[in-house]
Amino acid sequence: MEKTSFFTRDRSFYKALFSMLLIISLQNLVAFSVNMADNIMLGSYSQNALSGAATVNQIFFVVQQFALSLGNSLVALSSQYWGQKRPGPIRTITGITLKVSAVIGVIFIVLCLAIPDGILSIFTTDEAIIAEGKAYLFIIVWTFLLFLLSNILMAALRAVGTVRISFYISIVSLIVNVGINYVLIFGKLGFPRLGIRGAAIGTLISRILEFVIIVLYIARVDDKLHLFSKGWLKHDPALFRDFIRIAVPTVGSSVLWSVSVPLQTAILGHLTADAIAANSVATTFYQYLKVVAQAMSATSAVMIGQAIGRGNIERVKSDGRTLSVICVALGVFLGALLFVLRNPLLSLYQASFTPSAMEIAGNLIIIMSFVMVGMAYQMPVCFGIIQGGGDAKWNMAVNMISTWCIVVPLSFAAAFWWKLPVEWVVLCVQSDQFFKGIPAFIHFRKYKWIKKLTRDAV
Repeated sequence: MEKTSFFTRDRSFYKALFSMLLIISLQNLVAFSVNMADNIMLGSYSQNALSGAATVNQIFFVVQQFALSLGNSLVALSSQYWGQKRPGPIRTITGITLKVSAVIGVIFIVLCLAIPDGILSIFTTDEAIIAEGKAYLFIIVWTFLLFLLSNILMAALRAVGTVRISFYISIVSLIVNVGINYVLIFGKLGFPRLGIRGAAIGTLISRILEFVIIVLYIARVDDKLHLFSKGWLKHDPALFRDFIRIAVPTVGSSVLWSVSVPLQTAILGHLTADAIAANSVATTFYQYLKVVAQAMSATSAVMIGQAIGRGNIERVKSDGRTLSVICVALGVFLGALLFVLRNPLLSLYQASFTPSAMEIAGNLIIIMSFVMVGMAYQMPVCFGIIQGGGDAKWNMAVNMISTWCIVVPLSFAAAFWWKLPVEWVVLCVQSDQFFKGIPAFIHFRKYKWIKKLTRDAV
């Protein structure tokens, strides 16, 4: 009966789902709080410092998308092998992903150190903000490689259902970062008042700590993968081709979308100083709740991948339907929560922001509350269920069309041609969360995204 039911009735499915969702959500919330701590403290320090850090974080956002998409590729492939209880190929795939990530990290570091002014000027023309951004960038750039490698190692563990260590690492990282920020930004306990450089140093130290802990855990504690076994970095042409086949459209999809996000932010950056500050605050709160939807996406990918690996296609379909309905309910809850909390959250910035910036930020949060509903559905369905099921090419096509053919042209027209108010421009910038929902629903219901990615013999 379970095979033909619309929703999955297996209680173990829901136990695994909500357990993993809770842990990954908490881990994401705590991890995002590292950036949140920077924003709150820098917002209290000065508006230019906050805007400078926000500008640099647009670069980090692209790095983050590489890390997430490479990790998602690893999970899509490895979770199917784990569904078959075959850890050997997972070790090799992880080694491949780490090597690719290292190359990408070094490229970003070289570019940021070689042409910092050229990169930062893409996002703002304000000289004061660029100066603060450079001071932040020259330190934070060293976290890029560490972040990439740490996230790949955590993705390998996530593929086999090990998620608690990532949560614990995030807690330690948050405590260290907040403590160092407080001391170095404001010059407490006899330390110099470093402002935005102090925030960067705190983030760098926390990233180093994250990397050290995850490596030690894998080497000495993990008993599932035994990742650092002899030969884990060997080159396997067959698995490399499999990884590239899923990684190219996955990374392409995320990067094409992520490149558009700084461009969209740059639109606001070329309007007014109040607009960029208000958007920074509103986006921060939106992103803070968005991590729950990201956790749903990560959880869905693991569960769908393992289900496909086990070979019960009817169960894969019912699991997918169940997950998609939960996503809708999650979006409504998160959107309502953001709307209700908008005034208490904005009060954190009242002392250092202009009245105009505060008013714009309040309006933007209301808009983001509605955007949240669309995002919480389309992201887990597209990146968790469909991409996690092995269909990465469809995601890339949808992202290219919705982002580059609709959202980016519409945003530029709203800002520079129609000269609409900031709130309408932001609505245009975020409109892809609605555009992608309809094709996601249609493609999901066809079930052509269910693809076996494993090899019978490796």
